[in-house]
Amino acid sequence: MNVIYSHNFNIRLGLVSYLHPFDGMKFQKIFNALKGNPKINFIEPAEPISMDLIDTFLSSMMRKKVRDPVFIFRALEVPKIPFISFSFLNKRVLSPMRWGVAGTMLGAKRALNDGGFYWNLSGGYHHAMQQNMEGFCIYNDIGICHQQLIKNGLLKPEDKVLIIDTDAHHGNGNAYTFMENKSVTILDIYNAGIYPTSSYTRDRVNISAPLMPGTEGREYLDQYKDALETLDDDYKLAFVVSGTDTLNSDRLGGLCLTIEDIAERERLTLRALSERCVPAVMLGGGGYSKESAKAVIEAISKCTDFAAPKRQKETESKQDREQNNLQSSA
Repeated sequence: MNVIYSHNFNIRLGLVSYLHPFDGMKFQKIFNALKGNPKINFIEPAEPISMDLIDTFLSSMMRKKVRDPVFIFRALEVPKIPFISFSFLNKRVLSPMRWGVAGTMLGAKRALNDGGFYWNLSGGYHHAMQQNMEGFCIYNDIGICHQQLIKNGLLKPEDKVLIIDTDAHHGNGNAYTFMENKSVTILDIYNAGIYPTSSYTRDRVNISAPLMPGTEGREYLDQYKDALETLDDDYKLAFVVSGTDTLNSDRLGGLCLTIEDIAERERLTLRALSERCVPAVMLGGGGYSKESAKAVIEAISKCTDFAAPKRQKETESKQDREQNNLQSSA
């Protein structure tokens, strides 16, 4: 399994951390727990995504908002603190998120190149969009990455791309970003009773699995299996927002999954993509409980046998074709 990590992912908020339940140091905890696993190959982006590149994705108004601490505090869902400067926020929060976007970009490029799976411990900022930032999401890494892949010729505008969102919250930012893009398919399984409740963005989801608050693991996984079975097999690339805020210990997600349920969910995801020969980049998404890091550690540990499905499948397909040709000749 290829895992993308940089020490720059970690968000060191200092006293501000007491105002929000997000564990900004969980990326380091995950790396420390997995770095001795011989089945895991760690890679890291060389540098954060540049603001110049991000600006090409944002609206003119958003280019100003992402540099204004008032709007940043609002998006982070913490009260504005007068003595906290933009410089502090940029260094401690925004820069780590730009490194997260770079991780998504790295994973997507590598996946397109070798047909494998890449797990970015950061990223998955599915509430951000070109015109807004909210829900602890400043930059929409999937939207930025998709734009750049097309610009650099790694994807064609008509190539089918899949977004699977298993975060407890509906991915309104991704839905809005790709509202008019019919080449992008969105599968979203989420708690229907919590933020965000926009019917406009929920209606954009192609494969929707809204859940009741308090849904437990077995029901969640059964509905998720049904949703995965409807997927096509001609996607060029998949992005997976694999949030751990579905844990029963997470006070913001409102669902009741265990750590074992999270691991099984990720295995279901990778198995479905492997069977369809779809390369993918997994993304961190939300996760606000003390068990978030443990869930990711368990999930990656249980998924290390999923490596490069496309190459394996292509080899099998080639062998099948050769066998068919021999039978036809006979």
